[in-house]
Amino acid sequence: MATDAVLINVAFALAYYVRYSLQWLRAVDPANNVPYTAFLPFILALTMLLLIVFRQKRFYRPKRRLSALDELSTIFDGTTTGIVIMIVLVFVYRPTFYSRIIFLYAGLFIVLLLGAGRVLKIAALNRWRKQGIGVARLLIVGAGEMARTLMRAVVANPELGYQIVGFVDDDSFKGQTDIGRFEALGPVDNLSTLLQDKDIDEVIITLPWQYHRKIMSITTICEREQIRARIVPDMFQMTLARMDIAEVAGIPMIGTKHSAISGFDSMLKRAIDFTVALLGLIALSPLMALIALAIKLESPGPALFKQERVGKNGKHFGIYKFRSMVADAEQQKAGLEQLNEADGPLFKIKDDPRRTGVGRLLRKFSLDELPQLYNVLRGDMSLVGPRPNIPAEVERYQAWHKRRLDVVPGITGLWAVSGRSDLTFDEMTLLDIYYIENWSPAMDLKITLRTIPKVITGAGAY
Repeated sequence: MATDAVLINVAFALAYYVRYSLQWLRAVDPANNVPYTAFLPFILALTMLLLIVFRQKRFYRPKRRLSALDELSTIFDGTTTGIVIMIVLVFVYRPTFYSRIIFLYAGLFIVLLLGAGRVLKIAALNRWRKQGIGVARLLIVGAGEMARTLMRAVVANPELGYQIVGFVDDDSFKGQTDIGRFEALGPVDNLSTLLQDKDIDEVIITLPWQYHRKIMSITTICEREQIRARIVPDMFQMTLARMDIAEVAGIPMIGTKHSAISGFDSMLKRAIDFTVALLGLIALSPLMALIALAIKLESPGPALFKQERVGKNGKHFGIYKFRSMVADAEQQKAGLEQLNEADGPLFKIKDDPRRTGVGRLLRKFSLDELPQLYNVLRGDMSLVGPRPNIPAEVERYQAWHKRRLDVVPGITGLWAVSGRSDLTFDEMTLLDIYYIENWSPAMDLKITLRTIPKVITGAGAY
């Protein structure tokens, strides 16, 4: 509020300079040249009025998720309200003495300065939170679907500033099995000790509704330790994105949607994929020809590499890539299992000895994946979606991993702009499921734009 008060006064000073010194739009009669000090009461009134309006709109209420669009909308709405009131007051108080245009200028500068301040604030907070500064440390009670839903949201939105320290669950397997970076911390009985040892800020309870006695016990423990406890309502373990609400003769019914990408959305996504893939293949054909030539000149074997992958609903298809390894790389894979650096069903080696010199360059800047535009054109893949795995890896999926197969796989995805090869398989899956449940054309565009700097810098690629 203090910063906004200063910026409002700066904005009015700029408005005064534009009105009486630069005299934009309309010249000022020398007889009506008003000193700046004459406006001080109105500046004070405008400042107080705007701060009250912004406060009524909950502009200063602490929020974990900060949207620049929402902030700018509130600033514009509040400023418009305040300026209109001030123009009316000036007209009633002294209509021939004061310039009312100055308040229009002031409103414009207030929106610009406060908007710029909010954008800078959001950018700084997002950057700090991604670096672990100012984050809230969470402990999750439960390791079921609702817990994984929460984990997906945290992984996909690091700017929210949440850090999941780990989770507890009374199930002997779940309570001892890590999920990606999230550590399994044993049974719920460990809660009291963990709250003290792990410096927990909040406890999120994701247990099913039938465990209400245990939930009450957990909240009591949190109250005793003066730690906030929040409960995620399971509602049959459905998220809002997966709810399908309909009615029969006025009787409401709630069902489930298997994917957010269906019906018209699916057709829209396919139309965008086809158009972009076709244009991409045409525009990039000279570059692809040069890459193919470089591969052929460096090592024997075909320029393209075709591999069987698993797509939507478990359907197998052949994926195309520029060959980045020696021709018999698949035959050598069995002898390199002990060097595998990936967890779960994946196989990845950061310094894979099978890669060629050209292949290292292609992998670093993801140029080896350009032929997949042909897969997109055929409909086997999408521009954005979960990364397709080979059949042997899919056979090792846990039950919850199989949600990745609900949609068409993609060349890039939320996983690609959140760490790429540096992510564990569980984390990749959490991000993929989050994408499936929250898909929108705007999300695809955002992921595509965020992919560009990742490709240019080669971050997380090997």
